[in-house]
Amino acid sequence: MTLNEKVVLEANDVERTLRRIAHEIVEKNPDISELVVVGIHTGGVHLAGRLAAMIGGLTGSTPPLGEIDISFYRDDIGIRGPDYQPVVHATRLDFPLENRTVVLVDDVLFTGRTVRAAIETLFDFGRPGRIQLAVLCDRGHREVPIRPDYVGKNLPTSRSEQVSVRLKEADGEDGVAILSPVEVVE
Repeated sequence: MTLNEKVVLEANDVERTLRRIAHEIVEKNPDISELVVVGIHTGGVHLAGRLAAMIGGLTGSTPPLGEIDISFYRDDIGIRGPDYQPVVHATRLDFPLENRTVVLVDDVLFTGRTVRAAIETLFDFGRPGRIQLAVLCDRGHREVPIRPDYVGKNLPTSRSEQVSVRLKEADGEDGVAILSPVEVVE
């Protein structure tokens, strides 16, 4: 199958979008001392690091940064087949969550199942005062009632399309594209 790629965010768009989200987070959370930023592996971790640095630049106080792996909290491991082996990353939360505001960060929000698993993971480490969700892209198609507090870009997609996020930390460049299947007529 061939895929058609439509670029929807270029590098400068990603940077500008993250800056806007950082401003929104600061505006919504006047007491930055209660804020922590936690990225969901893998793309969310890179974005969380950038957002924490931007928040620090805006306020003079960089919030603590953490990362979580949701591999063991997924509800689809059994349906992925007997040969599926999740790639497990480190979970690092070097600060207490109790009564803190956790900004949970991911690259793409789709069905909501990843975020549900991330919230379960967080509660195994403590009880945050509240959890806010920041995503670079929201593509819709929710299967659980999850709604982000901060959205970089809404991307209406069909279920057959994919959203490809490239981040400079992992891919050498920033960008977001929608990949659509194209039928090849022979």
